[in-house]
Amino acid sequence: MLRRTLSLAAIIVTALLLQSTVFSQIRLAGVKPELVYLVVILIAFFEGPSEGAVVGFAGGMAQDFLLNQPKGITALTLTLLGYGIGLARQYISSPSPLLPTMLVAIGTFSGVIFHEIVRFLLSAGDIDTFFLLKTALLSSVYGALLTPLIFPVIRKVSEGSRLRRVVRF
Repeated sequence: MLRRTLSLAAIIVTALLLQSTVFSQIRLAGVKPELVYLVVILIAFFEGPSEGAVVGFAGGMAQDFLLNQPKGITALTLTLLGYGIGLARQYISSPSPLLPTMLVAIGTFSGVIFHEIVRFLLSAGDIDTFFLLKTALLSSVYGALLTPLIFPVIRKVSEGSRLRRVVRF
């Protein structure tokens, strides 16, 4: 159990560090990737809704504190996103090889839109619809492009740290 918690924490911290250092310099039409969204979606894809929600909350709070954002908005977004993707995964009967990429694209798009709408509602500022849609679309494309690179790593860590059932007679 401790090994699993530490491995998930290492994944979240690595995603945050890469997102705030390396990928903040590598932008796609001015938009940076949302690596924490990507990690939460993939973990929810492998582990289900409860694990997705917990990892989403932890990753969201870590991102809020690290990047000095309003506290709790990203945590709320990623908690709901992790739960929703994990719940949707339970109803998929025949997975396609493109399924994780599609889930990351759709999840990132909807997560960015939800995050900005909640931020708008709490701060009562202006919202530029065109800029929001452009940012959400490009973030989802960026996440979809990075999925084939990150998917095997998350799968390996997820399967390697899973508890094994021991049956004794």
